[in-house]
Amino acid sequence: AKGVVLTHRNLVANLLQIQAMGDVTSETKIMAFLPFFHIYGMTVMMNQGLHARATVVTMPKFDLEQFLTITQDLQVDRLYIAPPVAVALAKHPIIDKFDLSCVKTVFSGAAPLDGELGRAVAKRLDCTVLQGYGMTELSPVSHCMPDNRGDLDLNSSGFALPNIECKLVDPESGEEVGVGERGELWVKGPNVMVGYLNNSEATDATKDADGFLHTGDIAVVDDEGVYSIVDRVKELIKYKGYQVPPAELEALLLTHPKIADTAVIGVVDEDGEEIPKAFVVAQADAEVTADEVIEFVAAKVAPHKKVRAVEFIEAIPKSASGKILRKDLRK
Repeated sequence: AKGVVLTHRNLVANLLQIQAMGDVTSETKIMAFLPFFHIYGMTVMMNQGLHARATVVTMPKFDLEQFLTITQDLQVDRLYIAPPVAVALAKHPIIDKFDLSCVKTVFSGAAPLDGELGRAVAKRLDCTVLQGYGMTELSPVSHCMPDNRGDLDLNSSGFALPNIECKLVDPESGEEVGVGERGELWVKGPNVMVGYLNNSEATDATKDADGFLHTGDIAVVDDEGVYSIVDRVKELIKYKGYQVPPAELEALLLTHPKIADTAVIGVVDEDGEEIPKAFVVAQADAEVTADEVIEFVAAKVAPHKKVRAVEFIEAIPKSASGKILRKDLRK
């Protein structure tokens, strides 16, 4: 863990950047279950709510039934979530016991949301589902879907916020790539951190002399300027020289009706080859085998992307913001 130094200007700039993309007003009711010590909770939920004079409804921690009860009883209309909550909203049977017609917008952040999962939430709740992208080092939002662009591909993270400059750079050649090509996302703007606390070496490795922050995330951009995060540089699995994005396999596995949650990491097999391994949480009362999971993926992906090992566990370890703790799975 590294301490990120953010100035008041960073935080105020990001609030104004976010304001230009959304429709949060004094009439809005925001659900806030993420901790305010996390940048997503602090900027997007707490500070945005205060800035817009909106109602911010707080929870001490996430509990699905309590979350649904509060949303229904207090008529919360804007839900900020992470993908694990989207999985519950799309798949959990308890959702049908609540009247969630008050919900107008569900906004997902902290980790990539699969488009099919997002569309399932939108259909079940009859609301608009949006996605954004950011990181603590960016105060945290750099990209998002505007409230009036529910037509955008839900696999994307939307547009760069105002006053942000981006480029995509090939991690191996260091050359900037064009529309439709994969590259590491570099971001420059008034929301970019000062640096890491007492760690100039890490700062220099992440923020270059021109002020661009090297995010470590692989993205593509289309000709309209819509960015899509496709994976992380450090999490790509290298199988026989081919790159396998874990997020792609996780999104596919979540479409299986018997799978409640999943995570994919690279592990070394007995031949010394890195292979994709899926950790799977089965739906309650559902019977699913490792062979069934492997065959399901194999029928839908290129041969080098196949899941080659499966382990069933009770829960996927995640951070407070909903990110998969892959290091815990590796242990």
